[in-house]
Amino acid sequence: MSLYGHEDAWREWNAALAGPRMHHGWILAGARGLGKASFAMQAASELVAEPGIPQPPGSHPDILVLSHLPATKEDEKKRDEGKPFQLKRNIAVEQIRAVQQRLYTRPTLGSRRAIIIDPADDLEKGAANALLKSLEEPPQGTYFLLVAHRPGRLLPTIRSRCRILRFARLSDAQMDAALREQAPEASASARSAAIRASAGSPGAALEFLALDLAPVYELLDQIAQAGDPGFVLRGKLADAIGARPDRARQAAMLELARAITANRMRDTPVRAIPLLCDTNAELANLAAQFPVANFDPGLLVQETGGLLARLAATRDAAHG
Repeated sequence: MSLYGHEDAWREWNAALAGPRMHHGWILAGARGLGKASFAMQAASELVAEPGIPQPPGSHPDILVLSHLPATKEDEKKRDEGKPFQLKRNIAVEQIRAVQQRLYTRPTLGSRRAIIIDPADDLEKGAANALLKSLEEPPQGTYFLLVAHRPGRLLPTIRSRCRILRFARLSDAQMDAALREQAPEASASARSAAIRASAGSPGAALEFLALDLAPVYELLDQIAQAGDPGFVLRGKLADAIGARPDRARQAAMLELARAITANRMRDTPVRAIPLLCDTNAELANLAAQFPVANFDPGLLVQETGGLLARLAATRDAAHG
């Protein structure tokens, strides 16, 4: 996928790469779905490449990527068979320590090695502390690229030892170009809905299309616009989500609810801002609990819809 909207990030990275002293730690910060992981892979490939040394066409021995592992042995088997599988919720300390063992040896092909952690804000506590030791005393020629959707969740000591490279959300025109390239089968109306719902994140927009979230988004928006005193819309929302939705679909619903709340901030009178902020904070708390909690899908729909229904009062305030 083309990396739309990353011109500033590339300029900053390339300037650092051409400088006399490349910083050893980088945080790639921005919303989920902006292409930070793809940027990290391309940037790491440039970092480890050296004149006169042939580079492998596929995976590179000097680019190490840490991410979520399969949740269970059965999920490992499903992965190996090319079937859908569940991931662990965090990146474990054992993964960091395994990489640190590699750092005692020299890079395989050249003089540089890149460590990509995606996403670094999902490091468990022990893993974050172990990573900090490597950031404090980085081996020569080793560089860390930490993909972070919520950099505030990283340890302050990790943030202080890294240079932050920020990724902005894309414009509607950039989003449309990305969707035309990656989802050419999507209709104009589907692209428009995906752009409205994804708040400048092409990854979120593609997930929106893949999961067929348009009906879910329209119902969430109706609840936020008109409320749901008779629970009719929440019943329709439960049907749209499905009786046994997977975690990806439930998580997407929460992200759509947060996007609706954020969009409402732009045209809401000042007196309604506190309610919007409270609603956004409660949705954020719900989204933060979701990866580690076992919510009943029906109750999650009711809770999410109930929070959005409060926003109807902000609409009344805007027109009252």
